[in-house]
Amino acid sequence: MTYDLAIAYRVYPGIAKSPAFYADNKLKLAELGLRSLRQAVGDTLRVRMFALLDGCPPEYETMVLRYFPREHTDLYRLDRIGNAGTFLLQLKLLLEQSYAEFVYFAEDDYLYRSGTFSHMVDFAASSDDVHFVTPCDHPDYFRLPLHEGCSRVRYGCGHFWRTVGSTCLTFLTRRSILRKAAPIFRTYRRGNFDASMWLVLTKHGMFNPLHVARAALHSRLEAAILAKAWLFGWWHILAARRLTL
Repeated sequence: MTYDLAIAYRVYPGIAKSPAFYADNKLKLAELGLRSLRQAVGDTLRVRMFALLDGCPPEYETMVLRYFPREHTDLYRLDRIGNAGTFLLQLKLLLEQSYAEFVYFAEDDYLYRSGTFSHMVDFAASSDDVHFVTPCDHPDYFRLPLHEGCSRVRYGCGHFWRTVGSTCLTFLTRRSILRKAAPIFRTYRRGNFDASMWLVLTKHGMFNPLHVARAALHSRLEAAILAKAWLFGWWHILAARRLTL
């Protein structure tokens, strides 16, 4: 059976930050996010789900199957392989599966608007220069020099979309594009930052000395992001095709 979208969803039973909801109950927090993911997918897309349960008790498996039917879901019970380990397993599974060309990396602490996934898939399919799509917006796009000058706005599928230089590890792409980007994403295991990997792929500001200097002098974090981008991906920055996020 073919599907419109393959999703690799990863969840673990710990709480890393301070969420606005269920700060002391990860199961309820994860279910809130997963329910919204199910509602965002809606009834129009045929989805194959890969659920990575990293050190999770049995009730997490029950939770996943409550929203995604067993016949369309593959469950992976993992022994606390960690953040990098689960991301790289997502990458492996989505590259090796043959259910769908469009693939989505999902984490356990995001909330989604209902019915939005069909818009993402349609927009990604609308043009060959849409390589990655993320539903995630962030205040850093508007306040850090690292992100200055990267936005180009396009209207499509009922929404305004804008380009960004980097994002987190929640995103949609084609399997064919993911294959080209995989060597950079695999540097995550070696300690690369998610933002640094994206800057390697998008090359945002990487050849502008003034942009690099302004961002690096603004904060140690931005300096580290830029340094790791060049350290782990200099060859891709210099020689590979620029990809659009």
